[in-house]
Amino acid sequence: MDCRVIVEAAVPVYDVESADEAVRIAISKTGEMLNPDLNYVEIDMGERHCPHCHEELEPAFVAADESLVALELEMTVFNVEREEHASRIARKEIGQRLENIPLEVLSVEEVVENSDESDEEDGEAGAGSGDETGAESSDEADDGSSDEADVVPSVDEMVDDDE
Repeated sequence: MDCRVIVEAAVPVYDVESADEAVRIAISKTGEMLNPDLNYVEIDMGERHCPHCHEELEPAFVAADESLVALELEMTVFNVEREEHASRIARKEIGQRLENIPLEVLSVEEVVENSDESDEEDGEAGAGSGDETGAESSDEADDGSSDEADVVPSVDEMVDDDE
């Protein structure tokens, strides 16, 4: 099964004057940290809501020329056993490159394989994610085979890595 995972990141930005400037800098900063390894991760502004009145707020909170920006990072994870496995892989892959930035999985949904245009786009982005997702186990499988089962780590490997 293939899953589309959306992860929320709280990106700190310094020396900014407005929320718009903070969002632009946060997206740029996050893109630099993810590229070239995770260039298939889509970066977008996050959504924030007032906890009391549920009114929509700007994705950046600015105080004393510093800001905390909510960003949504979206990636497709291939050949997973269940949604929890996909969320762990996405958090690990993104978290390794975004050090000291808090992450929270917002949603995980199964990718439907029979759609026309979106499947082609996911295939392009996913070709890289399948390779990157198995980066830990690819060193063990240097026998020259290109079997996808060798590329994606098993649940046991992910649990062992998390501990």
